[in-house]
Parts: sequence; C-alpha cells; structure tokens
Amino acid sequence: MKKTKKKLGEIDFILFAIILTLVCFGVLMVYSASSYSAAFKNNNAEFYLWKQLMWASLGVISMIVTMNVDYHKYKRYTGKLMIITIVLLLLVFVFPPVNGARRWISLGPLGFQPSEIAKYVVVLFIAMFIDRKGEKIKSFKEGIFPCLAVAGVYAGLILAEKNLSITAITMMVALVMLLISGVEIKKFAKIFLPIIALGVIFIVFEDYRLRRVIGFMDPWKDAQGDGYQLIQSLLALGSGGLTGVGIGQSRQKCFYIPEPHTDFIFAIVGEELGFIGCAFVVILFILFLWRGLIAILKSKDIYGTMLATGIVAIITLQAIINIAVVTVSMPTTGVPLPFISYGGSSLVINMTAMGILLNITRQNNYKSL
Repeated sequence: MKKTKKKLGEIDFILFAIILTLVCFGVLMVYSASSYSAAFKNNNAEFYLWKQLMWASLGVISMIVTMNVDYHKYKRYTGKLMIITIVLLLLVFVFPPVNGARRWISLGPLGFQPSEIAKYVVVLFIAMFIDRKGEKIKSFKEGIFPCLAVAGVYAGLILAEKNLSITAITMMVALVMLLISGVEIKKFAKIFLPIIALGVIFIVFEDYRLRRVIGFMDPWKDAQGDGYQLIQSLLALGSGGLTGVGIGQSRQKCFYIPEPHTDFIFAIVGEELGFIGCAFVVILFILFLWRGLIAILKSKDIYGTMLATGIVAIITLQAIINIAVVTVSMPTTGVPLPFISYGGSSLVINMTAMGILLNITRQNNYKSL
C-alpha cells in the first residue's frame, strides 16, 4: 500500500505581496523623509536609503528562511530563547543611554533593541503554554495568572529600559492571545484594575511621560516644547491635502519634525502623498489584518492559531498606535510604523516573524498525495 505524503501548500501570496509592498514603500519613504537631514548631517542624501535597503534585504532573506521552517520546531527552542532574551534585556544596561533610555545593544556601527525580540519570544511562550494547557488555560490559577506572570517579567525588564510603549504592547498581545484561546473577559477582572493603576503610576511618576500626556491634551499650550512635535505632525498632514505636495517635496522634514524617517514617517507620507497616500498605507494594514485573520482561522492546530494570533496582533497594534500618535489621537510614544519606519533590528525581526506566519499559511494549505 502506498504511503500518503504530506505536502506543504503554497504560501498566502496576497499576504506575501502585502508585506513586500509595505517594505518597498517603506524604503522609498525612508529615503524621501531622510534625504534632507542626511545630506547635512552625513554629507550623503542616500545615507539612510542604503542602510534601509541592506536591512530590508536581510529581512527578506530571513523571511524566506523561516517561511520554509516548520513552525512546530520553535517549541523545542522556546525555553532557550526565553533565557537568551532575558540576558539580552539585562545586557542593555551595560551600554550608555541613548536619549535618556537604555534600549540598545551596540556592536560597533550596528545596534539592536532586545525588546524587539522579547515581544515575539513572549508570543512563542504563550502559544506553547496555551497549546500544552488545553482547557486548563481558562483557569485563573493554572492558566491565566502564570501566563501573564511570565509575560509580565519580560514587560517589566522592557519597562526598566524606559520603553513603556513596547511594555504595553507586550501585555496587550498576551491578553489578546488569552482571549482568542477562549478565556472569558470577566476572568480578567482581577487584574484589570491593578494593571490600569500601575499604568497611571508609571506615567504620573515619570516626568517625561506626564509631560507627553499634558502636551497631547493641549499641544499649543507649549508649542515650542512638549507640543512641538505633535503640532509639526499636524502641519505636515494638513499641508498634504488630498494628493500631497509630491514625493520628496516635504517641508516638515527640513528639521521641523525631528528624525522624520523614524516614528513620525507617517506624517511625511501625509504631506508628500496626501490623504490618498495615508489611505494607501492604512488599507495595506487592513489587508494584512484580513489575511492574518484567515491564517488564524484556517490553522490546523492550537499552537499555530496562537502563534499567528500573536504575530498579527503585534503588527496590527503597532500600526494602530503609531498612526494614532502621528494624527494626535493619543499621547506620543516611541512605537515605529511596522515595515515603514527606519530601523534595522525592528525590520529584520518583523520580517522573520512574517516568515513564521507565512509558514503557518503553507501548512494550512498542505495537500495529501
């Protein structure tokens, strides 16, 4: 009797195309947003373009590799990755602070943020934990509490680096994964108030965070101080109108918006490409969420479902928060726009995670021969 062979199906080509479109658009916008300041500071208008192209290329290679690795294999390495990540999160305190925060490990001209790895390691752990616990995950004592406690350890280390935004995303993703696993919302009642109280404390007792909140409530009250960046962002978006002033023609990137190629790159998109450009980016992220949800719903096992949920949640939450900040819909945070903002470690790690998500879609579509 002939044995049945399992064959991986094709990747979700729509999802693959969405990711590559976002990355290519990001490289273009990084060049456009950074060219003016790079010409002055680095004597090379293409300085950030070539760096972003290099990181994007490494990211694509990493995505292709993980796209062809069975996602179930990550279970056996999750424990080791968790230990390594804790070491890396502690190692940042050896290096000098950057803008008052210790988030980076610098290796010569290169550097990366361990927090970018940590949020995905938390996803790997929770996916494995939920898969092993089964129905017990719905128990507060055996499932919810230990799961959130482990996530809280990583979130606490990230918070110690003065990175409240990634701390919040890490915990929010943990909650999303638990909710998708079937945990009832009412069971979170025991922890909601303490978490909210801690959030308020971390904001009120950290001067720069409190000033950001006050600046958000009335940016024009301190137009040259805490409200400056928000006002410049609104000016950029307002100047773009429907179709924008044209690619490369932004005025706000000329030392008005600080480092416009990073967290506030969406404002440059709005100025240069107008409402149409902003809508294009938002639609791409909506399409990403759509294909991500399909991957979640079609997953063949609990582990794949939870892994896809965590990965999709990280990208979606970061996109929502970044766009909300740039449009002055929430206080300023240091969350980059996934695939578009300049940043080597963030781009490569996100692309690696996309490979895992694409591998899940391949296994969702396997055929028996």
